[in-house]
Amino acid sequence: MPELPDIAVYLDALRERIHGRVLERVRVTSPFLLRSVDTPVDAAVGLRVVDLRRLGKRIAIGFETDLWFVIHLMIAGRFQWRPTWPDKPNKLLALILKFDSGVLAMTEAGTKKRASLYVVRGGERLAEHDPGGLEVATSGRSEFLAALRAGNHTLKRALTDPHLLSGIGNAYSDEILHRARLSPVMLTSRLTDGQGERLHSATIEVLAEWTERLRTQSAGEFPSKVTAFRAEMAVHGRYGLPCPVCGTKVQRIRYADNETNYCPRCQTDGKLLADRSLSRLLKRDWPKSIDELERLRSERRPA
Repeated sequence: MPELPDIAVYLDALRERIHGRVLERVRVTSPFLLRSVDTPVDAAVGLRVVDLRRLGKRIAIGFETDLWFVIHLMIAGRFQWRPTWPDKPNKLLALILKFDSGVLAMTEAGTKKRASLYVVRGGERLAEHDPGGLEVATSGRSEFLAALRAGNHTLKRALTDPHLLSGIGNAYSDEILHRARLSPVMLTSRLTDGQGERLHSATIEVLAEWTERLRTQSAGEFPSKVTAFRAEMAVHGRYGLPCPVCGTKVQRIRYADNETNYCPRCQTDGKLLADRSLSRLLKRDWPKSIDELERLRSERRPA
């Protein structure tokens, strides 16, 4: 799912291409995309784009007359910029917006159609789509800690809760926790002020560094490789690969459609976190530490 750095770069590209431009034509090609019924999408045709905003991990395109398109790309949604309207829309296309400057297309891969478009009018209706999470980049440490301690959750869950913190998802939460040297399953109630300050700094640093890195990689072009898995990441998507800090193999916890990646030496004092499926399968044979895991692996290697 595109997160704050990806959305920021998308917004850069959109501001350059559609801000001040008139929407000439619109077509919703996916029957699953449009989730609102009060205002038709055609109401925006002939209107000029006057604003672009990020609402958590959503992109809001504001038109004249206070009309808004609120787009949530979810896991598989992506934007493309094209010079002309596609003659034969393929099955991945979900939305096509033609401006007097070019065509913005939205695609969604896969069979689970989770991306959404809401057409709303007015600031109150727009605000309903803002999860309300704290903008960490402009927050103080006390605000940040208050948000985390609003409930008692794991750090991983707290970082990715859009009602607590804005724009952070599965990928960058892994990177933030690795930078802060904190366990993803530590409870927020046990976070000390010192650890909280470290986490606050790591969150700001990771999001800022990746936003700038993605801007540099785009180099003024429309971003075409928006992905949650990047070779430069420290732990996310790097299960079994060496941690860039200590060299220990990155471990993971898998659940539903997601997984958490972490370094056991940098983040959990060498302790292996229980993977729900594997630990239930292995039961007493589940290794409790990275040292025990490495020992078991060495014993199973052929002589």
